[in-house]
Amino acid sequence: MNDPPRPRRLRPRKRFGQHFLVDQGVVEQIFRALSLAQDDHVIEVGPGHGALTGRLLTEAASVAAIEVDRDLATRLTTRFPTLRLEVADVLRTDLAEFAQRTRGHAAHTRIVGNLPYNIATPLLGQLFGLANSPNATTPNPITDIHVMLQREVADRLTARLGSADYGRLTVMAQYHCHIERLFDVHATSFRPAPKVRSA
Repeated sequence: MNDPPRPRRLRPRKRFGQHFLVDQGVVEQIFRALSLAQDDHVIEVGPGHGALTGRLLTEAASVAAIEVDRDLATRLTTRFPTLRLEVADVLRTDLAEFAQRTRGHAAHTRIVGNLPYNIATPLLGQLFGLANSPNATTPNPITDIHVMLQREVADRLTARLGSADYGRLTVMAQYHCHIERLFDVHATSFRPAPKVRSA
């Protein structure tokens, strides 16, 4: 009798900027920062191998995800049958419509993601327009955003006026959102390890 075939190991794809989170200590830090409620709807951007996904599904009312890699998406739907997964390029996705379509009766929609470095800046530009801005006159569809970024991008988001990191991204971020830097993450927390630190 033949043994069943083993699942093929999926290697990170450079064109997608994939670096998979493997450090459970960092996962715990993320969940402490999120402090999810049972009536939260979570949209996970780029779930990868699902390091966060399983916990999100147990702690939130519902979870939807956007993953561009079809092979990873196939594994995720097998591993997490209740996950509402869309195989798509997040930069070409109408996130407001996706949030509305997937949230059900959840009280809040929150975005979580370990963002690929190659799309982080343009994606942030989209996300800022969805967040509940302190300057907004009407409520927006997203309650808050928790993302992991290249540390240099985090430096720009939190920069003070007159500093070397202060620029257009800083102005846009701080206009639309209250920005809080939570913690830095060493490159060894990912596989493969990126050449830069994250935050």
